Amino acid sequence: MDRSDAIPEFRKGASGEGGEVSLTNLSALSGGIGIKSTAEVVAIIAVAVFVVGGVELALRVFEVPPYIMPTPSAIAVALVGDFPLIFPHLMHTLVELFGGFAIGATIGLILAAVITQFPFAEKIVAPYILLLVTTPMLALVPLLILRFGFGYEPRIIAVALASGPMVMINAATGFRRVDNAKIALARSYGASTLQIFWKIRAPMALPMILVGLMIGAIFGLLTAVGAEMVGGGFGLGNRLTTYSSMIQMPQFFAVVLILSTLGILIYVLFFLIGKKWASWET
Repeated sequence: MDRSDAIPEFRKGASGEGGEVSLTNLSALSGGIGIKSTAEVVAIIAVAVFVVGGVELALRVFEVPPYIMPTPSAIAVALVGDFPLIFPHLMHTLVELFGGFAIGATIGLILAAVITQFPFAEKIVAPYILLLVTTPMLALVPLLILRFGFGYEPRIIAVALASGPMVMINAATGFRRVDNAKIALARSYGASTLQIFWKIRAPMALPMILVGLMIGAIFGLLTAVGAEMVGGGFGLGNRLTTYSSMIQMPQFFAVVLILSTLGILIYVLFFLIGKKWASWET
């Protein structure tokens, strides 16, 4: 029988990669945290201690002024000592991030579904999405502040505008990365367009959707901090401008450390979600 007429078989190993679909093999941004043994944990901790200790020693040996670069120990002391003052600002930043990201991600997913099902809609929406992607959202923050004031509204809108296009682009890419043979087989069994979308396109697009959500959340965090630095009296971005203007560099780097930790937590969260829900076998 001619192989071109054979019914495709979707078995483990058919693609040469064991059939596993996850964040780790769909994006270079998520290479995986794959810690599998105690030796790896010990090695990671040892490298961290070596790097931090080396920086501490170098700063002390060369007598670098603390207003230029504080030692890691000074940053740790500032983080512990000033955390009660920083914590309320952390909560403000999280409110902005969660609110804006929820709005942007929801709109992005809806638009991704629409433009993949209706190509004509993509021709209408694409120029505006490209405009949003190429426009720095921080440039719009002063205008948003003039319209909505110095509260949460302008920051949440900026976060939504920054995260939404990232989610939409990656989700749309995932919706299109579907084996046409699967769709043809589903149609031969009488599946409707909606059934094909929910049963085939959406599950197979889940890894790319998670990548888009991760990138959107990180972009949203950066935008929220930038918006707080531009205007307003609260948030971690406001703490950065305040501490830098007062040359309180240990506190400044303590806030930077908190922001870095938030970014890592975002990555780990979506990696774990992808590992649980998007590592299925075709």
